[in-house]
Amino acid sequence: MPSYIPPFGMRTAIGLLGVLLAVHIAGFNEHITEIGLSDIRGAMHIGRDEGTWFISVYEAFNIAAMAFTPWFYVTFSIYRFAIFMTAALGLLAIPAPFMPDMLSLCLLRAAQGLSAGCLPPILMTVMLKYLPAQIRVFGIGAYAMSATFGPNLGGPLEALWFEHVGWRWLYWEALPLCAVAIGMMAYGLPRDPHGLARFRNFNWKGFLLGVPAICCVVTVLYQGDRLDWFRSPLITHLTFWGGGLFLGFLVHEWFHHTPFFRIQFWGNRNIAMSMLTLVAALVLCGILMAIPSTYLAEVRGYRPIQTAPIALVVALPQLILLPVTAALCNIRAVDCRYVLAFGMSCLGLACWLGTWLTPDWVRDNFYALQVLQIFGQPMVVIPTLVLATMGLGPADGPFISGMVNMLKGMANAVAAALFEILLRRREQYHSVMLLDHNGNQRTALAGQGDPIGSQIAATSPDAGHLARNAQQIFHTYLHEQSLVLALADIYFIMMWICVFYVVLTAILPERVYPPRVPSAPAPSTTAPAR
Repeated sequence: MPSYIPPFGMRTAIGLLGVLLAVHIAGFNEHITEIGLSDIRGAMHIGRDEGTWFISVYEAFNIAAMAFTPWFYVTFSIYRFAIFMTAALGLLAIPAPFMPDMLSLCLLRAAQGLSAGCLPPILMTVMLKYLPAQIRVFGIGAYAMSATFGPNLGGPLEALWFEHVGWRWLYWEALPLCAVAIGMMAYGLPRDPHGLARFRNFNWKGFLLGVPAICCVVTVLYQGDRLDWFRSPLITHLTFWGGGLFLGFLVHEWFHHTPFFRIQFWGNRNIAMSMLTLVAALVLCGILMAIPSTYLAEVRGYRPIQTAPIALVVALPQLILLPVTAALCNIRAVDCRYVLAFGMSCLGLACWLGTWLTPDWVRDNFYALQVLQIFGQPMVVIPTLVLATMGLGPADGPFISGMVNMLKGMANAVAAALFEILLRRREQYHSVMLLDHNGNQRTALAGQGDPIGSQIAATSPDAGHLARNAQQIFHTYLHEQSLVLALADIYFIMMWICVFYVVLTAILPERVYPPRVPSAPAPSTTAPAR
């Protein structure tokens, strides 16, 4: 039974805004608990290693849900499915602070990640389905907010809830907003029919291959660096079995008559380019957001509330820049490929400025980098989504929605894994080089005196105690310097990734045009033949 698409009006707009709010609630729930993990661990007496599972379990089920949601919302109807998952997201937050052990907390987080992951694909679908053609690009801009506005607002919200309300509200902040979102969706979303008969042709084999495969891959990305990758039997088994299941899933989807993913889309140059660019852009945004917070926390000792202005500088202007960028891409004379190249150039310039990072930097030094990201992030994400979606028909929506959202979620896992790998490896390299330089140049350095010893000489008469303190201070300075050099190296690597994608944008995608309402044929002015 086909869905009924009502004329677009205020009521439908309220329903779409309700879905947009629900997606932001899911994003806030993810990023607030991730940024405030150290505060949650302290309050709930969770160890550091256990805390990593708190994040990875949530993300594994979150990303798996994104991949398969399009089939389920078509089956149960968008209206019912969106309201149910938003309600589940809010209700599951209530018992979270009272979980008695880590196992029960991880099970609850898995269920919450599952409900949160179902919402972004719904947003992408309703924006493309219910918005008129002439403003459909603005729907893409609204969807892009979940990739630019939401993640940058997670840190300030974490600081607000923890510092001024209480740590339990790191979970409960979703409750009032979920109630508002459900009310808006119940009022405004069209009551499309369900199609439970679709279960007769459900792709069980693809589902049973895909869900564990995605969960295994995401767990490897989040836990691999902590467990030293393939020196860990767990990571080895997850990689082998997860990779095998994922390859089997892709082969199965290629030949299945009703797949979850239409793998053949990758033969389209625009879709292939946009998928690769979307992953790269979200990885870049994630790492560029992590570097200032890591530096300010590790080197300057900032709390999240002190780091919040850095994130707000990027987050709040997105409310203006996202619709402006969407309006720019909606102009037929503007080629969105040039907008994409300009946005990626802004991110590359921000990375180049970051290579000048020194231990003397404070929060104000990052503002120039953040201003470039204000323009770069929307000008990369929106043209990428335009390239991916504008050349498709309405029937292709469910097949592309799950793929785009799964890659969007996977990009966050890749960003976390890549940042941990680069930070640890480069910090170890610079630490070894600095120690080696200090050992080789000890005689020359001895002529400069002992600045550490002279500063602490009056603190204790015990020479052995002073020597131990001097060594500890020396290693603190060494850690600070090696961390700063490692972060500067990460900026340098990200800069060249931006350069690569600027070149790729120039040679790979073909131009697409914004949709237009078909014009009615002009009435004939010739007289009828007698």
